Amino acid sequence: MDIARPELARRRRTRRILMAVGTVLALALVTLGLSRLKPAPPSVERATVWIDTVKRGEMLRQVRGVGTLVPEEIRWIPAATEGRVERIVLHPGTTVRADSIVLELSNPELDLAVQDADSQARVGRAQLTQLRAQLASQRLDQQAALARAESAASQARLKVDAYEQLAGRAWSRLSTSR
Repeated sequence: MDIARPELARRRRTRRILMAVGTVLALALVTLGLSRLKPAPPSVERATVWIDTVKRGEMLRQVRGVGTLVPEEIRWIPAATEGRVERIVLHPGTTVRADSIVLELSNPELDLAVQDADSQARVGRAQLTQLRAQLASQRLDQQAALARAESAASQARLKVDAYEQLAGRAWSRLSTSR
């Protein structure tokens, strides 16, 4: 049979309560101690630090950091046509004048239009040369026709003169024979 021992149960309960209170007090003390600590200084690699004695004089400091540099004022340069940037001639910070080329744009459609206009200009020049040659040929043909007509006219005059002379002789023979 089991014998009831209430003092053992009470001892265990008091021991558990004391352990819980001790744990809570320990956590409270650790939290209080950690909250009163000052922040630790940042750690720096020894290779990035100059260790030397302090001297009077000018101190120059170069600061580098990661980030984006944003201009105070942005000036947009409009283009007459749209295109793709092929080459950047002048970089930010460079002084520009009114006739400075900042960047070069390319537009395949515009290049095609320029080539088309160039080929049309060549075709136009070729047609002009062809028309000039045709006009020169027509002029020579007309001059040749004029020369043939003048030659035919002079031959006709010669024939007329010859026929008139023959007719004059024939009249004179006829009038003398009658």
